[in-house]
Amino acid sequence: MASEILVAPSQHLLTHSRFLVTLRSQEGKYRSLIIFRLSTSRDVPHDEDSELNDKNDQQLYAMEAHCPHLGADISHADIEDCDDNLILVCPWHRYDFDLRTGHSDTGMKACTYTIEVRGNENGLELRPVSEAFADPPPPPLDLSHLFLSSAEATTPAEPEEVVPAENMPTTLVQWAVLILNTADPALKVQRTRHAVNLFRTGQLKSIGHRASNVPRPPEIPPRVESYAKNTVDPTKVARRKNRAVMLHALANIEQWAIDLAWDIIARYGPEHPELPPAFFSDFTKMALDESKHFTLLTARLSALSTTTPYGSLPVHASLWDSARATFSSLRARLAIIHLVHEARGLDVNPGTIEKFRRARDSESVDVLEIIHADEVTHVTAGHRWFTWMCDRQGVNPVQTFREEVRKGWKGDIKGPFNKEAREKAGMTPEFYVDLRGGVDGERAGLPVRDPKQDEVPAKTVTPTVDIHWSSRR
Repeated sequence: MASEILVAPSQHLLTHSRFLVTLRSQEGKYRSLIIFRLSTSRDVPHDEDSELNDKNDQQLYAMEAHCPHLGADISHADIEDCDDNLILVCPWHRYDFDLRTGHSDTGMKACTYTIEVRGNENGLELRPVSEAFADPPPPPLDLSHLFLSSAEATTPAEPEEVVPAENMPTTLVQWAVLILNTADPALKVQRTRHAVNLFRTGQLKSIGHRASNVPRPPEIPPRVESYAKNTVDPTKVARRKNRAVMLHALANIEQWAIDLAWDIIARYGPEHPELPPAFFSDFTKMALDESKHFTLLTARLSALSTTTPYGSLPVHASLWDSARATFSSLRARLAIIHLVHEARGLDVNPGTIEKFRRARDSESVDVLEIIHADEVTHVTAGHRWFTWMCDRQGVNPVQTFREEVRKGWKGDIKGPFNKEAREKAGMTPEFYVDLRGGVDGERAGLPVRDPKQDEVPAKTVTPTVDIHWSSRR
């Protein structure tokens, strides 16, 4: 008997034409799906009390998010109309699948899902695949506000091209290493957007993690000179006293987060050739999210305080210091960065947002709420791949996570906890209640003060849902 899953309000499908849904079973198994809306938003009534009509019901389709051939991400696949059939064409090897039935001329079959529109009920959260499918399309990315201040007037260097003229990367891992070695933050954002698009649309030769001559990531990603001069010990960074300083601190965290997303691909991909394409899909999406967060925050900082451009205030590298302590282990990286640091961000985010709301800064609140919604999915990705590794290694994920924290974290993980956001990401209480680190900060390479504390925004989201689907294999 086919099961039904509540997804989202039908009106929420009008913002984009493709959406990603990540499902988690009671046993902790993950499945990612793509919802395709082939009608335009102008074709669908915008009255919240009205349902999609019969014509537009037929314009909603759902398919598993990875090609059954070799596991390629199909979120950016082409949709072609062929003999009254809607055909999805995988961007990697051009395998075709009927969007309704999942059948392919190759003999393979993708799992598809029937979507029905029903009354209002509570259920899961829905996420756009990317802004590439926004309806209507968004304006071009503006990075004109993004520059680093410097006390000394220097002659600017010749700007680098997004795609290097020499030694152009041809694999995802090569792009990851290039981006990690990119000091200019605006160029880092541009290269991230370009590399993720190449990966999603099948324009790279391969992921490259199984090659014999894989480039190695840097020990520490470089920063431009003016930024590097302002990098100080985290204990010497003053508490945020105004909105501009808080936004600057948040942007610093997001710039390091871009690097962390690329580093997990470049550093651990070659060490784990068994990692499936879905792993790289999740972390390229994370890199793209973090670059979006960085851009939103620096743009908001520029609008709020023209005298405080990004890079003009003291910053720290505590998040990267924590990552360095996990260089020898992918499992430790997932535990410490994604299930401790990022999960702590979910806990402190509501307080950060409330500070901006009390200041009547609705523009910053909007930015911070976008960031929080994305961060929930980042913790989900961390949980997904941590439990995947534990399953392959035959160990209990809860016990193993607590042991990783004991070996690689300083101090207690204290509440209050954002239980709803953590639960949505897979972090049930047995993961974090009475959780304690067992080493000193210097030996673990970890900061004494949690660098995400009071620095990552959040909001708990409880969506209302009126779409069901049932699997069709």
